[in-house]
Amino acid sequence: MDFALDEEQKEIRDWVRTFVRKEIIPLEPEVLRRERANQPGLTFEELDALQQKAKKAGFWGVQTPTEYGGMGMGAVMTALIEAELGRSFVPFRFGGNADNILYHGNAEQKERYLLPTISGERKSCFAITEPGAGSDAKAIRTSARKDGAEWVINGEKTFITGGNEADFVMVFAVTDKEKGANGGVTCFLVDREMGWKSEPIPTMGQWGPAALVFEDVRVPEENILGEVGQGFAMAMQWIGAGRYLLPARAIGSVERLVEMAIEQANSRVTFGQPIAEYQAIQWMIADSAVETEALRWLVLHAAWLVDQGADSRQAQSMAKLYGGVKANEIVDRVLQIHGGMGYTRELPIERWYRELRLLRIYEGTDEIQRRTIARNLLKGHAKVSGSLG
Repeated sequence: MDFALDEEQKEIRDWVRTFVRKEIIPLEPEVLRRERANQPGLTFEELDALQQKAKKAGFWGVQTPTEYGGMGMGAVMTALIEAELGRSFVPFRFGGNADNILYHGNAEQKERYLLPTISGERKSCFAITEPGAGSDAKAIRTSARKDGAEWVINGEKTFITGGNEADFVMVFAVTDKEKGANGGVTCFLVDREMGWKSEPIPTMGQWGPAALVFEDVRVPEENILGEVGQGFAMAMQWIGAGRYLLPARAIGSVERLVEMAIEQANSRVTFGQPIAEYQAIQWMIADSAVETEALRWLVLHAAWLVDQGADSRQAQSMAKLYGGVKANEIVDRVLQIHGGMGYTRELPIERWYRELRLLRIYEGTDEIQRRTIARNLLKGHAKVSGSLG
């Protein structure tokens, strides 16, 4: 059993680490200043400039297959990359990627949607969540009815990531009420100019989701992604494709937060000695370090299972649940160690406090992960002994 990274993994990880240290972390003071002024941390132009700088170094399309111009990285390597990016709260991601379900498109759809998304010419969003259908995705009500050679879509989607910036949406609508999620949901590729509208939803963090409204939006038959009625399975494929990547990014966040806590504990003096001498502080740092290490191995194990082509659903749910809960506990301890300054918006701790709270909600709440984990155990689909048998 070898837990060491190979030379290629180390080289790629170190390149990303250097990129984050030299290109992203220096932006943090300005990003914090802008956010205090209720402005976006990075403009689209600045984000694109960073992505293009990485592209010139050959870093483009981390998980995009090589035949589409990407790097074709596996799950473990992608998790390592996300962890490095997580060391900064600056909202940066490498370019050159597209939603996994777009690869199901036919040749024409790939030409119109997939390839321009990979190149950065187009922006997409994934829309299944509705005001009355969050964790229970099967309860969606957005409908699509056939009218000649077109489908007419009506309904509302909510909390859609990238919905304000996207020029097309992969929207899931009920095409057969009787069948519902069991063969009655279809995915449509809908360009913005076809008539759907978006409205920003203010949140406590910098995540800027949108509400999407469809009022008699007419979509041609050729814009169906996959087959009529098979959309729900496709939606679940999208949701389950990279659940491990969310806690992967949290690894980098909590690593840096614990480093900040250690620095504060050694430099902050009260009653004549550094607060690092107090057991209360020591235990907070110790617990945080142990939980960070546990999260690292939960995430990497889930990613390893993905690379092996094994059933990774249980492992991904465990990593997502543990990551969300523990990242929030760790940032809370780090804020406590910093006292009043941790509560201000001068330091990034308060910013991370809000950001990491989202990890317990989107792409499967804590409660949904617990439900999944328990159901798999109770029905015999998984064992407490895990992959070691």
